Amino acid sequence: EGGGNMADSGEGDPGSLRGPGAGGLALLGLAPGAPSCPHGPALLFVKTSQGQEEGRRFYACSACRDRKDCNFFQWEDEKVSETRLAAREEYNRKHQPFFTHKQNVERYKNFVLLPLSKRRFCQECQQLLLPAEWEKHSDHQFLCDISTAQLKSPSQLLYPLENKKTNAQYLFADRSCQFLLNLIIDLGFRRVLSVGTPRLHEIIQSKASQEEDFRVRSLLLDIDFRYSQFYAEDEFCHYNMFNHYFFGGEAARETCRKFLYQDNGERVIMVTDPPFGGLVEALASSFKKLMAMWKETEKKGHNNQEMPIFWIFPYFFESRILEFFPSFSMMDYQVDYDNHALYKHGKTGRRQSPVRIFTNLTPSMIVLPEEEGYRFCAICQRYVSSGNQHCEICNSCTSKDGRRWKHCVLCKKCVKPSWFHCNNCNCCALQNHTCEKTDAGCFVCGKAGHKRSTCPSLSRP
Repeated sequence: EGGGNMADSGEGDPGSLRGPGAGGLALLGLAPGAPSCPHGPALLFVKTSQGQEEGRRFYACSACRDRKDCNFFQWEDEKVSETRLAAREEYNRKHQPFFTHKQNVERYKNFVLLPLSKRRFCQECQQLLLPAEWEKHSDHQFLCDISTAQLKSPSQLLYPLENKKTNAQYLFADRSCQFLLNLIIDLGFRRVLSVGTPRLHEIIQSKASQEEDFRVRSLLLDIDFRYSQFYAEDEFCHYNMFNHYFFGGEAARETCRKFLYQDNGERVIMVTDPPFGGLVEALASSFKKLMAMWKETEKKGHNNQEMPIFWIFPYFFESRILEFFPSFSMMDYQVDYDNHALYKHGKTGRRQSPVRIFTNLTPSMIVLPEEEGYRFCAICQRYVSSGNQHCEICNSCTSKDGRRWKHCVLCKKCVKPSWFHCNNCNCCALQNHTCEKTDAGCFVCGKAGHKRSTCPSLSRP
């Protein structure tokens, strides 16, 4: 669902964030003392050219893949003058939200006291308006008579930030949202750290305010500051998940720490739904820091446990996620979205949603709804899609996309039903594919001598 975005493929000028590959970029991560842009500390990258030594290192914005959205760029070894540093600080300050979170909380208290006829929301500024501000927004489009129900469902009131390059803010469909919440409750969790999942957060908040015996609580961490208009400071933190940056500083970090503290056995789970253009290694680095924060909250220690996590991401990132989190496994459940044309449940073949749940919980604990076409595989000890047949040779339910996959004896693994073994490439591929040439260099790491499909950087640790 959530906020900012980064690229992970393609080529381009050093400032446009591109993933590893021939002529691509490699992410080096967060460096101590890194310069900042309006989105917090910048990330360190290095330009890589096939067969050549590492290029020059540079800093770029962590949250925007397109330089038109944030054009921050600085060579690592560049000497920046005092004047330019002062100008940058001023620029960063000017690009912060007009109101602070505290001010937004006060404004909300005043807003709910207004009669319905005086409750207005400016669609252009995406802001709740108090009567004294109407004139300033007189030539803007606004919504009138904002009800309490609308205030409890800000994700439907706010305009989704659908620009794929910067926000890619797709929101869970009700089916997926209800499934996730029911699963969280059935598993015995009472606190949900909602990282970039505003719709899950609001359904929890709404139920908590309406049902006396509803015990689940949620804290939303999101880069979309518009949510601060609707949630108190212990319900929302302005957060960038690509560089683990709390815009509210130590106070916001402390809010998160307090929330992660498990009192009276109230177990915590983190649910995150990052933009799919995001660099997996940047996300993994932030998630590990949140996991470490959770571990620190328990004086007795969590033994060797990890904070339970649901990471919602497309299935084709499986090897990348497992590289950083070997304890994770991928569930067959298809997550779908309200405002995404393709990511819808129940479609067939390539039209099915590719989005799955990756988790470090024991797979057999994740019960998937049989009425939606999932069944329990006694051998794999997990719920799988009904079309996902157990392969005797692999000894696993191998399908990733809901269709029945077939075993290739030459590849020694199951492949998509539309793939055929190519003797030129020595692997399975679509029938009308262009044969890969091993001397052209691997698309993933840029090195010669192997193809993308056999790249060692994709293999599990």
